[in-house]
Amino acid sequence: MTPQWDPEKPIYLQLYQQVVTRILDGYIKEGEALPSVRKVAAEYQLNPMTISKAYQMLQDEEVVEKQRGKGLFVMPGAQVLMLDRERESFLSHQWPAVLQQIVRLKLSPEELLTSSMEG
Repeated sequence: MTPQWDPEKPIYLQLYQQVVTRILDGYIKEGEALPSVRKVAAEYQLNPMTISKAYQMLQDEEVVEKQRGKGLFVMPGAQVLMLDRERESFLSHQWPAVLQQIVRLKLSPEELLTSSMEG
């Protein structure tokens, strides 16, 4: 299955976000290996350098560590680290616009909770 890439955002950033999301959702667990660059490149039909760039970002952020001869593995504590980062990012970048829209539409907390329970 090839994902639909957003043409407005570099693919390596989208790959990075996919890995972060999979760690947050528990699909990739701490201590597990990431798929090899070759495997991902073949599966998504991408340049291996694109995957390497995304993986390097994860290494730079200490989400994964390279084990010589074995590959990249998710570090202990990575899920909590990514959860903290994603929460901070949401609250500082996305939430203000969401809150502004809620106020503009005069939505009550009850309406928001009711509509989210129906979905």
